[in-house]
Amino acid sequence: MTKIISFDVNEERMPFIKEWSKRNNVEVTTSSESLTLDNVDLVEGYDGVTIAQVGDFDSKIFPELKKRGIKQLAQRTAGFDNFDLEEATKNNILVSNAHSYSPESIAEFSLLLGLQLIRKSHLLDEKVAEQDFRWIPELRGRIIKDKTVAILGVGNIGLTVAKLYKAFGANVIGYDPYPKDNVSNILTYSSSIEEAVQQADIISIHMPAFKDNYHLFDEKMFQLMKNDAHLINAGRGSLVDTKALIKALNNNELASAALDVYENEAAYVPGDHREQVIEDEVLKQVLAHPKIDYYHHCAYYTDDSIKNMTWIALDATLEVIRKGDTKYRVN
Repeated sequence: MTKIISFDVNEERMPFIKEWSKRNNVEVTTSSESLTLDNVDLVEGYDGVTIAQVGDFDSKIFPELKKRGIKQLAQRTAGFDNFDLEEATKNNILVSNAHSYSPESIAEFSLLLGLQLIRKSHLLDEKVAEQDFRWIPELRGRIIKDKTVAILGVGNIGLTVAKLYKAFGANVIGYDPYPKDNVSNILTYSSSIEEAVQQADIISIHMPAFKDNYHLFDEKMFQLMKNDAHLINAGRGSLVDTKALIKALNNNELASAALDVYENEAAYVPGDHREQVIEDEVLKQVLAHPKIDYYHHCAYYTDDSIKNMTWIALDATLEVIRKGDTKYRVN
């Protein structure tokens, strides 16, 4: 019988793994640990491996996998910027991801963030908690209708976000290095990110992370924005220079920001830090900033996503085992 080992597995994934295992007649062993050099021997005797790596992946693991006859590594998330794909290829390890597990989950959450920012819902929550029920200008929100929304990264997620904002009556513009055909009824493409940012009232980021777009949103980019614009990052934390964002907000170069991701989140997310002191000074500023809504990488977190991510990674693993390739490969 074909055998797969899945790392980074918690209890909520177990029903989906058991269902997939029974349906495909494949034995799936699980571990709550992450795959490391210290425990790489656990893959011995298995035909394939799935993981959900959050932080950097030690490239020294690739040759160890190769030694043990493993030919693939299936990441259960969309992000794969933490893998050295050249090193993986050098060791004949096919890396796959779950690139479209539930666009609606992230898109709907992104819209929620936009609505929170534009209607100042967190400030309203604070006032209600204080029993301050006045109508005062600082609480006065705006509406999305007729506002310009810039979608940066018009993939499956970005296009779904665009459709949602379009339904609200927004003027939706977008930027993507690979523009889609037949979407002119939803959005208009800008020729550059800078052009899109300068026009936008709401900017929603849905781009993957690469070396050449690290800190794409830096001091210069923030200075291009309207002073009353709102920034949402539901892409990758490294796209935003967090220190520059805080400075821009303090200088009133934009109105507010919502971050589903943070560039140095791997040390804290996921994890329970209620009884611990946060050592990251920048993260502490993010958590305390009155103009930043921060969520711990939760845009994806729905029933559908957990099921689909689990199944896609297992499907990709089985495809490589049986056919030598998978449509989910990234190298």
